Amino acid sequence: MATNGKGGGKGGNPGGGKGGKGGKGGAGKSLVRASLAIHEPPVGQSTTPGGLIKNFDFDFNPAQLTMSRRTDWKATPSPAVRDGGQPEFMGPEPRRLNLDVFLDSSDQPDSNEVLKKVEALFSCCEVTASSLAAKQPSTPWVVFQWGSFSTARFTAYVESVDVTYSLFGTTGVPIRATCQVSLHEIPSKTKGQNPTSGALTARRVHRLVAGDSLQSLAWREYGDATVWRVIAETNGIDDPSRLAPGTELILPAVEEVTA
Repeated sequence: MATNGKGGGKGGNPGGGKGGKGGKGGAGKSLVRASLAIHEPPVGQSTTPGGLIKNFDFDFNPAQLTMSRRTDWKATPSPAVRDGGQPEFMGPEPRRLNLDVFLDSSDQPDSNEVLKKVEALFSCCEVTASSLAAKQPSTPWVVFQWGSFSTARFTAYVESVDVTYSLFGTTGVPIRATCQVSLHEIPSKTKGQNPTSGALTARRVHRLVAGDSLQSLAWREYGDATVWRVIAETNGIDDPSRLAPGTELILPAVEEVTA
């Protein structure tokens, strides 16, 4: 029997049904689950993620997300101006996204699934072996994905992971937890940058429309329908048949596809 320091039964789902189907409000339709694609950091000066390490699937969709975007202005004080100097626009700041990840395996009191998922999130704050080998130490780069919710989809690093364990099995292993995850955007190169500079990777983002498939994209972009698997791997896609119009995909550079 599971033990909970605060008492009470199994907590409610904070953001929709568990798994791919069901959940109130689903109206019988398949429920799109949120996920976090965890990538190797790129080598060199690229601002696009490297190879996929793993796809972290949420047990429950977030009940809410907090996203922020700020601009940076600088004002130089002047004794001659009563109300202060004229502010100067310095540029936009990267986006930040905060979300709660609810994990629950209380239906399997001896399972260590919650512990493994928490460790997977913690690993996003640890330097990867491949980046050390490349002498460019870095934590993984991530992309939050939730169906056609394109505003929340951007390349980022995990700024922090705070975990609250709230239920434990008879052996002491955590079987319920809430992880507060903060993502900080890694801005892409400015549009229109000279591609001969050597710092620009020719990846770009494509928004799916009705009739699109990975095979048709691969043929249209690279002249080879068989490289759809590279697009799938880059975006952490397990089932290409479930892609919805409006979903944004990262299209790899030609040299990545032909390597």
